[in-house]
Amino acid sequence: MKKKYQYIRTGILGLLLSTQAIQAQNTVTFKPDAPTQTINRNIYGHFAEHLGNCIYGGFYVGDTSHIPNTNGVRKDVIAALRKMKIPNLRWPGGCFADTYHWKDGIGPKDKRPTIVNTWWGNVTENNSFGTHDFLNMCEELGAEPYLSGNVGSGTVQELADWVQYTNFGGKSPMSDLRRQNGRDEPWKVRFWGIGNEAWGCGGNMRPEYYVDLYRKFTTFMQGHIFRIASGANSSDYNWTEVLMKNIPGSLLDGIALHHYSVIDWNRKGDAVDFTEEQYFTTMKQALFMDTLVRKHAAIMDKYDPAKKTALVVDEWGGWYNVEGGTNPGFLFQQNTMRDAMVAGSTLNIFNNHSDRVRMANLAQAINVLQSVILTKGDIMVLTPTYYVMEMYSVHQDATLIPIDIHSNDYTFGNQKLSAVSASASKDKNGVTHISLVNIDAHKAQEITLDTRSESYKSISGSVLTSAKLQDYNSFTKPDNIKPVDFKGATLKKNTISVKLPPFSVVVLELK
Repeated sequence: MKKKYQYIRTGILGLLLSTQAIQAQNTVTFKPDAPTQTINRNIYGHFAEHLGNCIYGGFYVGDTSHIPNTNGVRKDVIAALRKMKIPNLRWPGGCFADTYHWKDGIGPKDKRPTIVNTWWGNVTENNSFGTHDFLNMCEELGAEPYLSGNVGSGTVQELADWVQYTNFGGKSPMSDLRRQNGRDEPWKVRFWGIGNEAWGCGGNMRPEYYVDLYRKFTTFMQGHIFRIASGANSSDYNWTEVLMKNIPGSLLDGIALHHYSVIDWNRKGDAVDFTEEQYFTTMKQALFMDTLVRKHAAIMDKYDPAKKTALVVDEWGGWYNVEGGTNPGFLFQQNTMRDAMVAGSTLNIFNNHSDRVRMANLAQAINVLQSVILTKGDIMVLTPTYYVMEMYSVHQDATLIPIDIHSNDYTFGNQKLSAVSASASKDKNGVTHISLVNIDAHKAQEITLDTRSESYKSISGSVLTSAKLQDYNSFTKPDNIKPVDFKGATLKKNTISVKLPPFSVVVLELK
């Protein structure tokens, strides 16, 4: 009898171990027969507001600076952003956009009026960086400009004039003024934001009121342009409903969405000295982007089943307390492996929802919030977020490969999140790329990828990780975190086995 109980106990133990083994298996399965779409390169866009040292001291140092520059824009910044394949850049805000009057920033620099940036630090700006400077810089970057128009304090005529100034090639008052200021050919700016955060700093409007303003402004914006409405603040689904219901599709090309990964707006926490609980909460907010996209897209589908109107997530990223000793209005924060986790996870969400999400802008490009570049004098530092964007650039304009994913949990206390996220695509040369993120702060994750009917002969990859979640690239140690070759993947017929280190981002290339 004793031996019989031993057999039963051994059997139960084996069953438990087997169940644990099954639970411990992450799987990613290709769905090659599912409908596919292009991952729009503009999902990988960036944001440059007149805020802190993003423009002045970040992008722009002036043409008399000892720092190598092209018409005042840092050459090292231009080279880094081109290498990252920046597709578009949003300017001049942000909250600043609805106090910015574009005619203050054209003509001879010594004759431009000064302004006070009441939103960000109450600093006085001399308008030395204006429309020509920004649009010419975008040409240097190979990036499309995205201009945010002033609806909050501006006029219909002012915005209509800006469109004509930048886009009209014939003879008109505004094109003549452009030529007088040294630019013969128009820039042909395609992307236009009609105000920013109309629900908040853009005017504290009700959605019904903003709809009427939007319809009025866009009626007088002539030409082949892509008009983006000021959209919802995170989970304000009513805002999207009111806009979709009341703006004709002929006037609406995109609706914006803003969402930041914030622990608590009153207690944002330190950018570097954070706890695991704070990390977990940040990632919970980052992964909430998937819910936001699904719910806003479902509302848009009711009125636009053909998905002609894009969801434009033109502000996203991590937001923490500013670094000690810096101006609190400048929003300068360091960038750690936590930010790499936010970036990789969010971009996977955008890729997988690229039928509706066709543009996005990380906030912000340089020296502000979750930036990809930090500058100090003539030193330039590339952040972990920069390297994620560079690694993921292989997805730009590639064809999405839909996937099914089953992930283990990353647990903290009695809370849990999916540890693994992924997205996959095939580029124009037939090369497949798979991006994988493991947000677990402690455990490596073993993943089995089933490519189904797709078979490959070779596999390679890169990984971004570090010893601690709190690690970052500093001005004294700028290369502390960089991608390296990834050796943790094996290929056997249609199956790939991957072991992801804790808090890591991996991009695989399959041929």
